[in-house]
Amino acid sequence: MKDDQLPLDFEDEGEPEPREPHPDSLPIHEFSKQSYLDYAMYVIQDRALPYIGDGLKPVQRRIIYAMSELGLKASARFVKSARTIGDVIGKYHPHGDSACYEAMVLMAQSFSFRYPWVEGQGNWGSTDDPKSFAAMRYTEARLTERSELLLSELGQGATEWVANFDDSTREPRALPARLPALLLNGTTGIAVGMATDIPPHNMREVVAACKLLLRKPKASLAEICKHIQGPDYPTSAAIITPAEELLSIYQTGRGQIRTRGVWSREGEEIVVTALPYQSSPVKVVEQIAQQMLAKKLPMVVDVRDESDHENPTRLVIRMRTSRLDSERLMSHLCATTDLERSHRVNLNFIGLNNLPGCRNIKALLEEWLEFRRAATVRRLQFQLRQAEKRLEILEGLLIVYSHLDRVIEIIRKQEKPAPVLMKTFGLNEVQANALLDIRLRSLGRLEEGKLKAEHKKLSKEKVSLNEILASDKKLKKLITSEIDSVSKRFGDDRITPILQQPKAQSYREEEVSVTEPVTVILSEKGWVRAAKGHEVEPEALPYRSGDGYLDHTRGRSDQLSVFIDTTGQAYSVPTRSLPSARGHGEPLTGHVNAPSGIEFIGVATASPDEFCVLANESGYGFMIQFDKLATKTRNGKKVMTISHAHHRMLKPAVVSAVADDLLVVVSSAGYLLACPVEELPVLAKGKGNKLMGIRPSDLASGKERLLGCVCASPGDVVTLVAGNRRKKMKYVMLDDYRGPRASRGQLLPKGYRKVSALTVSRV
Repeated sequence: MKDDQLPLDFEDEGEPEPREPHPDSLPIHEFSKQSYLDYAMYVIQDRALPYIGDGLKPVQRRIIYAMSELGLKASARFVKSARTIGDVIGKYHPHGDSACYEAMVLMAQSFSFRYPWVEGQGNWGSTDDPKSFAAMRYTEARLTERSELLLSELGQGATEWVANFDDSTREPRALPARLPALLLNGTTGIAVGMATDIPPHNMREVVAACKLLLRKPKASLAEICKHIQGPDYPTSAAIITPAEELLSIYQTGRGQIRTRGVWSREGEEIVVTALPYQSSPVKVVEQIAQQMLAKKLPMVVDVRDESDHENPTRLVIRMRTSRLDSERLMSHLCATTDLERSHRVNLNFIGLNNLPGCRNIKALLEEWLEFRRAATVRRLQFQLRQAEKRLEILEGLLIVYSHLDRVIEIIRKQEKPAPVLMKTFGLNEVQANALLDIRLRSLGRLEEGKLKAEHKKLSKEKVSLNEILASDKKLKKLITSEIDSVSKRFGDDRITPILQQPKAQSYREEEVSVTEPVTVILSEKGWVRAAKGHEVEPEALPYRSGDGYLDHTRGRSDQLSVFIDTTGQAYSVPTRSLPSARGHGEPLTGHVNAPSGIEFIGVATASPDEFCVLANESGYGFMIQFDKLATKTRNGKKVMTISHAHHRMLKPAVVSAVADDLLVVVSSAGYLLACPVEELPVLAKGKGNKLMGIRPSDLASGKERLLGCVCASPGDVVTLVAGNRRKKMKYVMLDDYRGPRASRGQLLPKGYRKVSALTVSRV
């Protein structure tokens, strides 16, 4: 439509005016923040954390209350679990039925709860798999006798009542528990930004601590911990956390408690009779079997699970021989399997102020006693009101019992007898209505006697209730007697012992590995491998293209292999970690952190107390004990200082016997010297002493240098390689070249003066 065709009443309104924000509107970031905080508080207060009063989460409380409303007491018959769950989610807890049923199952499992609230019939799971329980349409349940300590005062005014989720009925805000159930069964839960982990405790110990605080409110935490020494889990595995750590946990409300299985030795077998809380026998057997398959437990030949109905936990570990140290073996298994577990402790719960917080054990008990005191006062006040109401009625009845004829006459003649009775006998409305409700059969002398007796009894009860409410001492005495009676009825001995045991330590690798002879081969390009046995010919092995044999050493698989580079740096590698000789091996730089471009010159393997000779082309050397040569770091360590920058280290020489070995050194000028090894100093590192009398000017000019050194024992054969020629000299033949250390030595025969290699053959 063109502009000239616009309707006459059309007006150009221009840009729309900005709207005024609604007075209740919020920016999106503030709305999101508030919504998340509301959700977080809902999860904390109404789902994940328990309440100090009855020690239950909302879903647990609603399950127990719903079962009590259904009449499922300990003396009642079992009812399908689906019936209970239907009432719970329909009336009190509108959430998923599976999560609600799982909460119910947990309260029925004796291996999960120290004092179960629910008694189940059917498949309710097992220690191997707590979640293997049958569906709720198959199982049946009822409350246990212990649930009475939660429900016995429910109808006596001891608790507050609130509306349910749809305001169709009412439910208790908290069950009037007679004992601190929060400590009896403990609980775990994860909320938004916080969690709770409260371990179970023994009923008698908790009651003793409560009685102590009632008697001595200023009792120290250490005095409380004399009664509550530690948690009491449903299994008889021992708590091995030291006493000072347990005290610290109860002081701070946070920490970790270690539990360890219980076992005994029967010949070549170790029988485990108890596992830590929430440990599965199947999983423990699997963990041990995996180590056996990985050849990390050569001392164990078999493990089996013999658990049955009579023996709920019985794991049998068969050792290879009865001479084995069973304590050391079990220490390893405790360190590597679920035979030992740590349980987190976080005494976080919803307090009387309806806010979450972590408290120590004393603060927890004090807050529960405050709850119990308030519940007891409400119950006594309720009983007092009931007694006063009944006394009021009894007093009116006793007034008119002496004028029964007049009462009957008034009732017969008056259309509204209540006002006349009130005026005639001075009764109030309640008394008059009670009189009118009496049956004719009750208007006898016998009933009058019963009323007088009841009046006398209630009068005494009223006086007693008023005295208790008016006296803090009597109130404490009543609370003490009530919790003591519950403890005597339902209490039991401690299940979990507290023992002082050493810390578990796993086997070192050398303890569990089978030791065998090996030959370690180092190539010119720095590739390394290990072959089983000492019969291997290293030079005959295949090498990568462009690579070849450099050095080898013979030792055992439980020893360290030490590699020396040309600069005097030593690197240690566990021999068992080296690759097999079936292939070309691996670069040594994959096992150590050597500088880029570094060259390795040799390798040595020996026992820690044996010695090795280190020498360099400058003609200096010393003996070093092998454990001083080894290092635990991948970066290695500097062991020898070389005086001339262009000189290099020589291959290390292992000493068999210091008293008998000869150090055989040869120079590039064709001189050979054999001197006793014991003439060398023993150093941890350094330059060493002069081995052969080479003139300094010849060393500086490069005219002569030390070519190699070996250590020869009696019976060994020293081989000189000069081009294609080889000269073999037995130990006794070295006498011709003997001399003191740092002497010149003897010139080799013609044809052998240009030595390219010097080796020794061990016999």
